[in-house]
Amino acid sequence: MKKLSMIMAVTVLLALFNSCSEEFLTKTPMGSTSENVFYDQKGIDALLVGTYAMVTGSSLWQVSWGASVQNWTYGSVASDDAYKGSEITDQVPVNEIERWEVMTTNNYPADKWRLNIGMGIDRANKTMKVINATEEQGTIDAATANRFRAEIRFLRGFFNFESWLVFGNYIPILTEETEDPTQVSNDNPEGAVLNHIISDMQFAWENLPESQAQPGRATKYAAMAVAARAYLQELDYAKAKPLLDNIISSGKFSLMPNFIDNFNIETNNNAESIFEIQANVNDINESLNAEMGIGLNWPHGSDIGMCCGFHQPSQTLVNAFKVDNNGFPLFDTYNNVDLKNDQGVPSDATFVPDEHAVDPRLDWTVSRRGIPYKDWGINRGRDWVRNQPDGGPYMPAAKPFFNKAERYSLSTTTGWQTGINANNYRYLRYSHVLLWRAEIAAFDGDLELARTYINMIRDRADNQVVMGKVLIYELPPEVYPWGEEGDVDWDQPAANYKIGLYTSFANKEEAMRAAQWEQRLEFATEGRRFFDLRRWDELPGGMRVDMTATLHAFRDADARIRQFMVSPGAAVFSEGDKFMPIPQVQLDLQPGVLVQRPGY
Repeated sequence: MKKLSMIMAVTVLLALFNSCSEEFLTKTPMGSTSENVFYDQKGIDALLVGTYAMVTGSSLWQVSWGASVQNWTYGSVASDDAYKGSEITDQVPVNEIERWEVMTTNNYPADKWRLNIGMGIDRANKTMKVINATEEQGTIDAATANRFRAEIRFLRGFFNFESWLVFGNYIPILTEETEDPTQVSNDNPEGAVLNHIISDMQFAWENLPESQAQPGRATKYAAMAVAARAYLQELDYAKAKPLLDNIISSGKFSLMPNFIDNFNIETNNNAESIFEIQANVNDINESLNAEMGIGLNWPHGSDIGMCCGFHQPSQTLVNAFKVDNNGFPLFDTYNNVDLKNDQGVPSDATFVPDEHAVDPRLDWTVSRRGIPYKDWGINRGRDWVRNQPDGGPYMPAAKPFFNKAERYSLSTTTGWQTGINANNYRYLRYSHVLLWRAEIAAFDGDLELARTYINMIRDRADNQVVMGKVLIYELPPEVYPWGEEGDVDWDQPAANYKIGLYTSFANKEEAMRAAQWEQRLEFATEGRRFFDLRRWDELPGGMRVDMTATLHAFRDADARIRQFMVSPGAAVFSEGDKFMPIPQVQLDLQPGVLVQRPGY
């Protein structure tokens, strides 16, 4: 399926958007295909694969940065997880997202709308029409038709969910029965979008198999997991709980032995994966079957420079990985003092790393000076960062990057975004399910169940740590990659790693805080944090995470590293910033039909 997706996407575009009337004297252009050639099982599957091709946002790479399914802008950069990175003058629209100052003319949310609604949902609905017509003609039986419907409704629900995450309830609800999409308003009754998503996902889990022969295709458990995540956005724990329990009790999934197994190409499509978005390179020009939406987010400095240094982890995130002497998070004090960094310190100057104990997941998530970076060499600090004053001291988020040994075989050999690679994106994995279920257990007061699931994740985090204690503190260019013999002690861990297991929780508030913190660490830089803060802001009492206070505390602490969030003028987060504005270009295309969200 990996190599078919873009080829089939082109076929679908030709068929559904360029086909012409077959009336007398109407000539069909060369290369166009009449829709009726898809009225059989093979044809429908081709359309279905073409719809899957929309998932990454890479099918039209010019819009993919804002449309990225990994939500590095809306989920990470808009939160306290990451900085835009790179330079202030590059990709200026993301500056607005980082500072919570998004204008209606910002092209990034416009790309997200265009990809998910204008392309993904539209393609799903057109494919649904072909499925219905084919069944009516008797070319396929009802069971086969329902199997196809289940997959296409999963995809439609997926595109609606991704749109809902970013724009909230102000998206048009479009189905295969919609006669004229241009006349459908986005001013919906409360709960209408969620109900639409759940309706599609329920049909999917009732009709999809438990597993698929081709990696990347939806299963019943993928549909359940999307539905559970949708319910969690509204804190409807009662409806999410049985879906998560069903996935857990199925026995189909298990945690991989090591945390990093979820981010290595060699462990794509593993036992932890519930819905994994496939990536492939060097099969077509520009490697468009990979995830182009993060094509800017690769190292940009010397030695391993590619393009373009975006999505750099924040100091606040790094601080969150600090632990006490027993290996537990510093919930209340983590951000009081920064874990030592090399901001402003030249690579050839002396910098002695901090020996403070940290969670082992830190150095799989963040690449920092003086720590081995996969098999690329010692991170030399400032020389490896595009612009420290703008983007901070850390390399772009490390999880999607590949190993040096994989370059050009599992990374692209075409185009200018040379970090593009074959690393799949684990959109839904078993660790999500376990920690979501732990969150619900905490809310319900089932403290032991919450502890059990949280400890499963923490226990796994200690199975493998970054090895290689760097014994030198000046890192000029000649040190690359590993210095001289004896400069790295490969028998020692790279840093002071420690993690503890919880023995008990005193109350549900304590359990909830542990579940929330674990999600931050486990899913850091994966485009989740902003959406989690938004829903936790609605929790009652001592379980609530005040989103505004959290983001303003991040802004103020960030001033210790750089000045972007406080100058010119302090960035201010407000209730209206919880969702992106409806793109002005869409309002202009449908005047009097689409409406802007309140606050804009």
